[in-house]
Amino acid sequence: MLVLLHLFVSCVLVLLGFYVFVANPRSRANQTFAAFIAFLAAWNTKDLIFWNFHDESIGVEWWIASSFVIALLMQYSLVVFAWVFPENSRTPRKRAAILFSPGLILIPAAVAGALWTGAEFTDGRFSIQFTALAYFFVAYIYFLFIYGGIVLFRKYQNLRGTQQGQQLASILWALVITGVLITLSNVILPMLGIYVLLPFSAVFILPGVLIYAYAISNFHLFSLQSVLDQFRLFPLAYKVALIIASVAIFSFLIFQIPIVWWAFQEGMTVEAWRRYLVFSIITAMIPNLLLVLLIVRSVSRPLHRIAVAAVKVTNGEYGTQVDLRKSNDEIGVLADSFNNMSRKLASDIEQIKEMNEHLLRTDRLAAMGTLSAGVAHEVNNPLASISSLIQMLQTYGRSNIETVDTLTLNS
Repeated sequence: MLVLLHLFVSCVLVLLGFYVFVANPRSRANQTFAAFIAFLAAWNTKDLIFWNFHDESIGVEWWIASSFVIALLMQYSLVVFAWVFPENSRTPRKRAAILFSPGLILIPAAVAGALWTGAEFTDGRFSIQFTALAYFFVAYIYFLFIYGGIVLFRKYQNLRGTQQGQQLASILWALVITGVLITLSNVILPMLGIYVLLPFSAVFILPGVLIYAYAISNFHLFSLQSVLDQFRLFPLAYKVALIIASVAIFSFLIFQIPIVWWAFQEGMTVEAWRRYLVFSIITAMIPNLLLVLLIVRSVSRPLHRIAVAAVKVTNGEYGTQVDLRKSNDEIGVLADSFNNMSRKLASDIEQIKEMNEHLLRTDRLAAMGTLSAGVAHEVNNPLASISSLIQMLQTYGRSNIETVDTLTLNS
């Protein structure tokens, strides 16, 4: 039961961290929050190994040291997140260097075992003698936690009543609830000699995760608001992850379980391990080839077709269309947008050609009009002069009756 609980929490944390990171990988807020979720997953994995597969001959020092180190790294990511969210601002490096500098001493001290003088775990009970440095370590962790919470609360006060204010409120509630429950199970009760809740500390992560999920669905927490929102995409990264996970589960159920049963049915002998390794390597090729096929079909082939169509348009084949099945991912949107752009480009170029031909005809007509006006001008001027002279001769040239009659007949 405890194993299933830890596995469920691990899966939920991995999915949440994956969603947050993929939503906007370049956002500092998404990066730091994904790191925070990753450290939560590491914390749960540590408990999964210790409480379900612990060998008492190994000792508990590794679990104590990893608990201190992971808790500190978790608070570092929380503080950085509080600095950069929701503005996606830069991390104040000088302030971070000062605030995080004790970790240069505390983390090596935890790894070296300088935080305790003795530790053992027998019959479900701990016996640990901490040094003064361990109490300083815990106080420093809670100082970072409170500091990060204060930074987020101040931002919430400035953004109250807005969507970002709702996002900050949900994050604060998740931090407070998770922090109180983890403190109760991992610090307060163990100090009183009560360790019954310690193996179930991973359960106390779930309320915070559920609040984050609610904020993501209702307040668009960590959602990338962009021009692609109108398409209601199922991102390509999610499809690839789903393909990989499906192939991995399929491979495990179809190949690994039968191979393990067949190889080790007579015990874990050298021959059994040899059979397991040989057939595992052989059968691993099948799901890997299937994985390559699915990814090529989902990503490489559509991109190749779009690239070929783009080259054709570059070479002047305007109106070229990409023949792809309609899909609700980035490649589908890219293909539809390319087809629309190619059709619009061909239509615009055709209109431009028609306009150019019309302009050429207009220019020719204008030139002919100009030429006609010039010819008429050049011809009319001499004719007008001749006509004037003829009229003068008709009026004043009375001496020669024959000439006047001739001019009158020809005028």
